[in-house]
Amino acid sequence: MITNMELISRLVLAAVPGSVIGFERERLSWAAGLRTHMLVCVGSALIMIVSAFGFADVPGTDHVVLDPSRVAAQVVSGIGFLGAGSILLRGEIIRGLTTAASLWSVAAVGLAVGGGLYTASIAATIIVRIILAGIKPIEKRFITVKQRRQLTLLVERGAMTFHSLHEALGPASPRVKQFVMQQSDDDPQMDEVMITLHRVSSLEIKAICEQLRALPGVKEFRDNGEPA
Repeated sequence: MITNMELISRLVLAAVPGSVIGFERERLSWAAGLRTHMLVCVGSALIMIVSAFGFADVPGTDHVVLDPSRVAAQVVSGIGFLGAGSILLRGEIIRGLTTAASLWSVAAVGLAVGGGLYTASIAATIIVRIILAGIKPIEKRFITVKQRRQLTLLVERGAMTFHSLHEALGPASPRVKQFVMQQSDDDPQMDEVMITLHRVSSLEIKAICEQLRALPGVKEFRDNGEPA
């Protein structure tokens, strides 16, 4: 049985990797941020401590077989419910999978701390932090399929609808994330259409722009680049 000081030290230590990983999610204003990750990590550490040492007096009892890993094993499946709460469906885009994965990872880190595997928990924290914060700039720079683009069209009144746009784009129509139409401030006989595309490569953007320029009624076309 570990001492009370060792028990407290493990719980306090578990809060540290939770805060390190959670800070990156908090910086991006996700629902599961700093406090959530810290709570998951400390809670997982406590569950591991209870699983490993909370039943220390039971094995001596006759006809009792105890598997101390069973309690900790439930964290792996149970944390999925919390992770699911951070996943959102926005249009055709699923957001929050990375945050859900970070929650699952931080639960594993907490279990490692609770089990006394300090080296493994510190190494995992560093690796997860690098994945979350260090890989994203590389992902943005080199993985073009995740690019977003915002286009603005000036069209004749009634010449374009959401349905006609999808028909015109054909297989590329699922790339349309947002379609906003409003009356032009400069000409009441014209509509200003703002289209946001997602998950498009450079070649796809070029092809879509050519298709949009060729549509009947389009008087002006602007590529606003990647939205902020």
